[in-house]
Amino acid sequence: MTKIDNEALAEAYNRALDLEKSGKFDAAAEAYKDVLKLDPEDHGGAAVRLASMGKGDAPSKAPDAYVSTLFDQHAEVFDMVLVDQLGYSVPLMVRDKIEKLGLGPFKRLLDLGCGTGLSGEALSDLVPHKTGVDLAEGMVEIADEKELYDDLYVGEVVEFLKVDEAERWDLIVATDVLPYMGELEEFFSGVAANIQNKGVFAFSSETLPDDILGDKRFMVGKYHRFAHAEAYLRDLLEKRGFSILDLSPIIVRYEQGEPVPGHLVLAAFEET
Repeated sequence: MTKIDNEALAEAYNRALDLEKSGKFDAAAEAYKDVLKLDPEDHGGAAVRLASMGKGDAPSKAPDAYVSTLFDQHAEVFDMVLVDQLGYSVPLMVRDKIEKLGLGPFKRLLDLGCGTGLSGEALSDLVPHKTGVDLAEGMVEIADEKELYDDLYVGEVVEFLKVDEAERWDLIVATDVLPYMGELEEFFSGVAANIQNKGVFAFSSETLPDDILGDKRFMVGKYHRFAHAEAYLRDLLEKRGFSILDLSPIIVRYEQGEPVPGHLVLAAFEET
């Protein structure tokens, strides 16, 4: 691993950020490219910011180094910021849908991108055995302190899903995971490979109006997260053996006072 000159990187990143905030997007784009030369692993999410400004193609996913750095930095205040300040309540929405649709009982939960355990808390009494996975070690440490999960792992979710587990899960949840992924083919394939027949897959996504998304499957929005087209989600689920139980438009969170639109999806796996 190449040693990073942190002082030079901080200076380059702050310069790029200042240019972006000033609306000087061409100059900001060149500055972010300089950042990437100093930090190829992209801890600051320069590639995502370039795509958000329309100055680069959307990457296939947010860089792992960026996601882990971002969430580790906010781990201690994550619940307060996300729930209290940004109005995030997707885990409770998942629970509500499960109850309204009369799903379950469940035996084993896999919480992908578990973070500090918000979904684990919301579903705690619905599933006796819970496994959580998250890329950010600081988030996993907080989830561990809550004693919500029987098993906890630090790791990237797609890579975790490639591990051959002896027993599948009958409930797999991924709340606030898709906004940090672009291409979803490998992720959905991994879920299908790890879910029991008739098992339920519940997840949330962010989206954008059709006149902005156009014919794109996904793109990076102005808040540097990925937005996905509903048609893309439907197509992927169908091709991987899922039947949609419920697909509802939701407000995922609020950003600078604006509602962020998205979808809440529950689907059942049909083994062929």
